Amino acid sequence: MNAVTEPVDNLQSLTSLTVLNATAALERGYAALKAGQTVFDLRHVLTVDSVAVSVMLSWQRAAQQAGVKLELKNLPPALQSLTKLYGVCSLLFPTDVKLEQDGAVLRNPAHDEFSPVKAPESVFSKKTQVAGDSAAHHHH
Repeated sequence: MNAVTEPVDNLQSLTSLTVLNATAALERGYAALKAGQTVFDLRHVLTVDSVAVSVMLSWQRAAQQAGVKLELKNLPPALQSLTKLYGVCSLLFPTDVKLEQDGAVLRNPAHDEFSPVKAPESVFSKKTQVAGDSAAHHHH
């Protein structure tokens, strides 16, 4: 009857995230997402290994494909240090912009590919032309 009071699984009952239960945890995460759950509470995940990170990343990927934003909440220290170790904090927690609040507006990754490449290039080519000219003059 538990299903009635808590219709969606927020994974709070998950106590470990290791090679041993990675597949089951993945399936649970996918099922929870399908059921419309977008916040996973991981406070009880005390046993983790390197697989935990890839499981969380897979959840995030599944959420993105479903067009929803997945929030991973209350990560225990073991889990936090793992994400730091693998440098995937930003991938796992795109919503957590506290660290880069100042630059968040200026640095839109979507624009990165276009604008910075064009601007310096024109500046650069002008500079080298000038340098080339003056160098040529000196030699003559």
